[in-house]
Amino acid sequence: MKCYEAVWEIFNECANNQMRDVFFEEIETDNIEDWLHRKFKGKELTFERSVLADGTILYDIDASGIKQRYSFTEI
Repeated sequence: MKCYEAVWEIFNECANNQMRDVFFEEIETDNIEDWLHRKFKGKELTFERSVLADGTILYDIDASGIKQRYSFTEI
């Protein structure tokens, strides 16, 4: 199994608050997309995947109308 440092950002929908909630965790998985589906079980989930030049894997997520982003860096 691969081990990743994951950064989870939840974007604030309030117009006057530009801050976002940010959480850090280490996860082990062989399939990030399966992991995301389990993480957001019960939510209407769509996402876009992109890979940065340094190998970081980004998922821009809409989970039942809440905009979020997960960044995965293999460790």
